[in-house]
Amino acid sequence: MKLGQIKFNIKERGKSKLDFFKTLYQNKKLAIQLGKNDFRNRFANTSLGTIWGFAQPFVFMLTYVIVFQYILKTGSSGKFPYIVWFLPGMGMWMFCSDAILTSSNSIRNYSYLVKKVVFPVDIIPVISITSSSFIGIFLIYIATMAAIAYGYFPNILNLVYIIFCAVCFILALTRLTSALTTVVPDFSQLLNIVIQLCMWFTPIVWNLNMIQGTVCVFFKAFPFTYLVEGFRQSFISSSTIITEHYGLYTIVFWAITFLMFIWGNSVFKKNKKDFADVL
Repeated sequence: MKLGQIKFNIKERGKSKLDFFKTLYQNKKLAIQLGKNDFRNRFANTSLGTIWGFAQPFVFMLTYVIVFQYILKTGSSGKFPYIVWFLPGMGMWMFCSDAILTSSNSIRNYSYLVKKVVFPVDIIPVISITSSSFIGIFLIYIATMAAIAYGYFPNILNLVYIIFCAVCFILALTRLTSALTTVVPDFSQLLNIVIQLCMWFTPIVWNLNMIQGTVCVFFKAFPFTYLVEGFRQSFISSSTIITEHYGLYTIVFWAITFLMFIWGNSVFKKNKKDFADVL
C-alpha cells in the first residue's frame, strides 16, 4: 500500500469516529427533549408520576445508611461521618448503573424509530443517558446537601470533572453495549449480572483502605472506582485518586475510556445496518 493511501485511510477512520459527535451535536435538542419524555414515560401509569423516579433511589440510599451505620455499625467510612462518605459514592454508582442499563436496551426500546422512520440511530442511547441524568442530578444534590449539613463543602472543580468523566465513560461503554444488546438479546441478561458484580467490587459500601498492595492498585485502576472515589473525595479529602501517583489512575481511566469508545464505535457502525432486521 502506498504512503498516500495509508494517510487517506487514517484520515477516513478519524472522520468516522467523529461522525458520532457530529450527529450528536446536530441533534442535541432532539436528544434532550426525547430524554425528558423518556423520563416522564417511565412513570406515566402511576399517580405520583416522576416523583417515584426520585423517591425510589432516595429511599434505597437512606436504607443503606441506616443498615450500615446504625445496625451493622461498620467502620468503612474511617474518620468521616458515614452519610458524608457513603452518599456521594452510592449516588455516582446509581447514576452510572442506571444510565448503562437503560442505554444498553434503548435501541430495542425505541425499535419503532429504527424501523419506521428516518432517525439518527446513533443518538438513541444518548436519549436514555439524558433520562437517567435527571435522577443523577437529584442524587448529586442530595449528596451535596448532606455533606454541607455536616460541614463538608465540595471541591467544585473536582465535582464537575468527575461528572464529565462519568458521562464520557457511559457514552463510550454504551456505544458498545447498546449495539451488542440489539444484535444479541441475551447480552442484556449478562450485562445485568456484570453490573451487579461491579457494584460489589467497587468500593461503595467498603473502603479501599481495607486492602493493600497490588490488589489495591488493581482496584483503583477500575473505571468505576475512579468515578466513585473521585466523586466521594470531592467532599471529604484534599488528595484524590485524580492526582494520586502523579495522575496514574487518571491516565488509566482515560486510556480505558478512549479504547472502549474506539471498540464500541467500530461495533456500532458495523452492526447499525442490521438493527432494523433483528428488531
